[in-house]
This record gives sequence, C-alpha cells and structure tokens, in this order.
Amino acid sequence: MNLTDKKPVISLISLGCSKNTVDSELMLGMLSDAGYQICLDEESADLVIVNTCSFISQAEKESVKTIMELVSRGKKVIITGCLPQKHGEEVLDAIPEASAILGTSDIKNIVSVVDDVFKNPEKQYCLLSSEIDYIQTDDIQRYHITMGPYAYLKISEGCNWKCSYCLIPSLKGRYRSRKIESIVLEARKLAESGVAEIVLIAQDTTSYGIDIYNHPALTELLQSLEQVDEIKWIRLMYTYPRYFDDELIAFIADSKKVLKYLDIPLQHAHPDILKAMRRPEIDVVEFISKLRSQIKNLAIRTCFIVGFPGETDEHFDFLCQFVQDQQFERLGVFEYSKEDNTPAAKFADQIKAGVKKQRRKRLMAIQNEISLNNHLKLTGKTLDVLLEKISGSGSGVGRSYLDAPEIDGLVYVNAVSGYLPADIIPVKITRVSAYDLYGEIAR
Repeated sequence: MNLTDKKPVISLISLGCSKNTVDSELMLGMLSDAGYQICLDEESADLVIVNTCSFISQAEKESVKTIMELVSRGKKVIITGCLPQKHGEEVLDAIPEASAILGTSDIKNIVSVVDDVFKNPEKQYCLLSSEIDYIQTDDIQRYHITMGPYAYLKISEGCNWKCSYCLIPSLKGRYRSRKIESIVLEARKLAESGVAEIVLIAQDTTSYGIDIYNHPALTELLQSLEQVDEIKWIRLMYTYPRYFDDELIAFIADSKKVLKYLDIPLQHAHPDILKAMRRPEIDVVEFISKLRSQIKNLAIRTCFIVGFPGETDEHFDFLCQFVQDQQFERLGVFEYSKEDNTPAAKFADQIKAGVKKQRRKRLMAIQNEISLNNHLKLTGKTLDVLLEKISGSGSGVGRSYLDAPEIDGLVYVNAVSGYLPADIIPVKITRVSAYDLYGEIAR
C-alpha cells in the first residue's frame, strides 16, 4: 500500500467509568478493522473521539473541558456517549466545532460516521437513536487502551433500577444481558491476548441473565468462565445486594478463580436515606455478616453517598458508626450531586456544599484508619500478587486479590527478576500504608 492510500489517524479519549472504557475499545476496534490508523496521542491524530461521561455534573464538566481544549487547538472532534445522549442536539449548538455526536446506542455506527466526516468535513452529523438498545456483538475485536494484564468484560447494558439520584436508565436504557456464549467467547479472546484477570462489569452484575434466562444467571456465567484455562483471576464489580442468592455465595466461596473480593455499592446505611434513594430494602448488617461467614477471607469494597437531600447529622452519624462496625476493606465516598431530571433533584432539604465536603472528609478519615489497621494485620503474611509492571531496576508493581485495577491500591515488590508481567507471585508483606502494600518475594 502506498502512503497516500493510508486512512487518517484516529485517537480517542475515554472519560468516566470502566463501562465507557469498554465502549471506547470497541469503537477503536471497529475503526482499526476498517483500516484507520489508531494513535493514543491526540496531537498526532487527524481526528479525536471523546467518549464522554455525564453521570454527575463534575464528570460532565470534565467532558466539556476536554472537548473545548481539543477544539481550541484546532482538532477535529467527534463526541460520543453520555453527554450527547443526555443533551441531544444542544451539544452541537453549544460546541459547533464538533464534527459529529453519537448517543450511547449509536457507537456501532462509528465507522460510517468517521467515513462521512472525512468525506464531507464541512457538515455536522448527529446520530441519536430514539431507542437505546445497543448490545455488544461477537464480531468486534477490541483495541486495548488499558495497561496491564487485566481487562474489563462487560456482561450487560443498561439498568432497571430507579434510584432517585441516578440518570443511568435514561442514558443507557433498560437492562440487557449478553448471552453466556458471547461473554465466554470474548473471555477466550482476551486470554489469548495475554490477559490474566478479567473484571466483570455492568450497572448491576447480580441481575445478569434475568431478562434473557428468566432468572439470575451470574453463577452459571461464572461456571462457564472458570473453564477458560488461561484466565487466572475473575473479579466481580457492581454487585447489587438484591440477587445475592445462596448458590452464588457458595460458588464464590469454593471457586479457585473467582476472587474473594466483592464490590457492593451500598450508597448509605440509614433506612430513611436508603428509602429516599429508592434502594432495596434489606437488612444490610445481616447481609454482610452472611457473606463474611460463608466466604473465607472476603474483601468487601463499597461506596457511600454523603449529603443526600434530607440527610441529618443523626443520619450521617449512623453511617459513620456503620462503617466503624463493618470495617470494610475498601471504601469510596462521594458527595451527592444534584442532577436535573432525577427525582432527588426536587427533594426538599438539599444539603449545602460545605457540609457535604466536611462529611466526606470525616468518613474518609474513619476509613483511612480502618484501612491502615487492616493492612497492619497483613504484615509478615504472604499474598498472591498479579504482577503488572517491572521497572528497569528490577522492582515490580502489582495487585493482590484485595485490589481492583484503577480504584484500589497497589503492591510494590522488591527484586522480581525472573518473573514477567501477568505472572502471579507469592509476596511477603513487609511494610504497609493506608492504601498500598510493600513486600518481597516469599522464599
């Protein structure tokens, strides 16, 4: 092929959650298969795709800022994802420099849109499907932009829950599960590319299968994924409490590959706030006790929203005591974000920004002490660590089962010569901080 025959260079900036990361990799895969050159340095690109997040106002501001910085430098830009889905053609009115916008269910058309943008550069294109029905197909080869021996594996789209603070159902549509065979096929492809850990993601992983199999089928999916020999670790994220049945708990407890790590976004602890949030009514203390009693060495990650409308000092103190009592291994805290077109935005007793900030600071201080104390108990013990990077000096960086990629801590290891990234190595913990662990190869 002559140089003049080469297609333009495409770059992509992925913002927001890991679900967006998967969508970004799928778009790049489609473009690569269509002959476009892919470059992760936007300065060298002829066109930059910005896959946006609009879950909360802060994420939306980051999306807009990123886009405006690109257009101010004269870059040709296509805007995809939640921002166009939320605001529609208003995005083109606000950012007339954009070449095209695509909604969350329109990324399957990215190649034809990019083709059109280069054929008719003076024209703007707008794809916003009235029905959000996109589901990943088996014929797309993802173009990896995540670094390390792990990959996110999205098992469904959308969400059926109606949490009063959340825009996800309007941005992503109703819950739609992929078939087990499709997910396992992708897992095999990921394994063949060198992935050692797959991280299962969805808006709600424990609802998996209800729409297509008429019952929660996460256990069946995990049983099938365990048969992919090259996959060493399977990590579960975004597990909703409602569909944690005994079969699923027992399988996780006995599995050799499913990590004893569960991400369970509880959002709050006080019944009054959970009811206002429209979260499931369960006995959270009993639920956590059951998980810990049946799954040995379980690590629980959760997250909480502080400053939700109507949250009194008493409600917040209740949450703080709950966190003290439960001693979560991993925890994130978010300040409530008032989002238009959600029921909670119209609730009375909105909390002042300063109060929300102070509550987040206090809860994180509690968790930092818990995390440090938990880590101190690990000193002298040996953990399996998935090695991710090796420096020129021969030291390594990896993660234990306690840590999900990108959101949790790391394990720093001295002298890992003889090992390679994606190896799982025994590490004796010699030093700790509230977030990270430090150690050496166990002899």
